[in-house]
Amino acid sequence: MSIPIQIKPLSLILFLLTLSLIQSPSQSCHQVDKQALLGFKHKITSDPSNLLSTWTPSSDCCAWAGVAWDPTSGRVVNVSRSGLMSGADFIVDTYMAGTLSPSLSNLSFLQLLDLSNLKELKGRIPPEFGRLSKLTLLFLDKNKLAASIPTSFQFLTKLEKLFLSNNNLSGTVPSTVFSSLSSLSQLGLSGNRFSGQIPLSLGDMVSLTQLDLHENNFSEKIPDTIGKLKLLEYLDLSENQISGSIPKSIGGLSKLLLLYLNQNQLTGTIPSSISGLVSMQFCRLSENKLTRALPASIGQLSNIQRLIFEINMLSGKLPATIGNLVNVTDIFFSNNRFFGEIPSSLQTLDLSRNQLSGPIPPQLVKLQNLQSLDLSFNPLGLVTIPEWIENSRLFGYC
Repeated sequence: MSIPIQIKPLSLILFLLTLSLIQSPSQSCHQVDKQALLGFKHKITSDPSNLLSTWTPSSDCCAWAGVAWDPTSGRVVNVSRSGLMSGADFIVDTYMAGTLSPSLSNLSFLQLLDLSNLKELKGRIPPEFGRLSKLTLLFLDKNKLAASIPTSFQFLTKLEKLFLSNNNLSGTVPSTVFSSLSSLSQLGLSGNRFSGQIPLSLGDMVSLTQLDLHENNFSEKIPDTIGKLKLLEYLDLSENQISGSIPKSIGGLSKLLLLYLNQNQLTGTIPSSISGLVSMQFCRLSENKLTRALPASIGQLSNIQRLIFEINMLSGKLPATIGNLVNVTDIFFSNNRFFGEIPSSLQTLDLSRNQLSGPIPPQLVKLQNLQSLDLSFNPLGLVTIPEWIENSRLFGYC
């Protein structure tokens, strides 16, 4: 037999109010977080698409566009106001002008900060950002941020992805930053003005799968410690001023798929340890000062699809082991000093501007899949061009 509970009207209201507070967390985000976000908005001088229109002092910041919060703690965990956004039926490509406010560092529970592609964010990255100890994802790429990377970034030990590409950042990269970010899996610093040597502490970022430092002013040699990045799949150091030889340790990157070292000042030979890059599909070493013959071990790159070594000072005979590259479709070796026989089973073969002599080798007849052939500017002898070449759309074969 149930016993009815007698509650007076006022007591009932208080009871339900208390019950609702127990059963559901507060729907208002923390006032510290709200003031931090309003501080960021205060530093924005232009917002043509009204990305921050919902960010008003009179409203709850947990309901603001681009803001996500943790209902358990009531604290803001994600802030995403990118200049390139998409929805079910729209794409917004816009900008915001202004500077980064240090007040964002008061978002002590923040895990993701995406202010990428805003195009007109200027000034320095506040060193106070080093206090964002819970941050795992930081995207500030495609802006006009200047100065250097704050040394305080060494305290962002939970970072997994860091993208600062396409800004006006300069100076050297603090070695303490690299040595502290062992959880980082993706690092993008391309399209800036960084200079000096790539820090030896690069090898401490053992979780890296993607490293993009292209289009900067890095100089000196590639650190040997790069061989410690055993999980690396993508490496782009192109369009810098890097000199010295390719380190032998690079052969330890067995998971590497894509390698770009083009448009640098690299010298010496291609190391035989390149055979360790057993997963590599694309390799571009063009526009350097590499010399001597290709190592025979290049024939062990069983997954390679494209080799681009043009505009170097490579010489000698093409190693017969190139014939072992059953998956290769495109070879670009123009503007070197190669001589000797030519491999088969290709779609693109560019050996122009070398020192190939004598008649066109008869094994070219086997290249039935060839779509592009360039043997121009070689001292090749006069021969009858095979009919299958004459009837194709190939170019530059004489």
